[in-house]
Amino acid sequence: MKRQKGMSLIGLLLTGVGLALVFLLGMKTVPAVTEYTAIKRVIQAVAEGADSSSASVPALRKDFDLRSSIDDITSVRGKDLNITKRGGHVEISVAYARKIPVVANVSLLIEFEASSTGN
Repeated sequence: MKRQKGMSLIGLLLTGVGLALVFLLGMKTVPAVTEYTAIKRVIQAVAEGADSSSASVPALRKDFDLRSSIDDITSVRGKDLNITKRGGHVEISVAYARKIPVVANVSLLIEFEASSTGN
């Protein structure tokens, strides 16, 4: 008599639950990661578009706010940016955390950091 091979019903159910959990976490985190890439892109555009000799910090913050409203960025505002001028270059950085509710009282916390140096 041959031995049967394959997955049991319990193994199949546990695998299905595991895959569903991975899919759920993936679907919940995609918007946060998409927003992070948009923030990086806007910070880079603001830093590269800044004239280091005449760009003021409030003007850079306002430029970020205008660009972020186009990209529907809600986690970071211009006031959250760390803007420094070093050696004729503008450096913009931001660090923030995003809390994503998963199920009931279980949440996922993702910490993001982005920075860019312009002209």
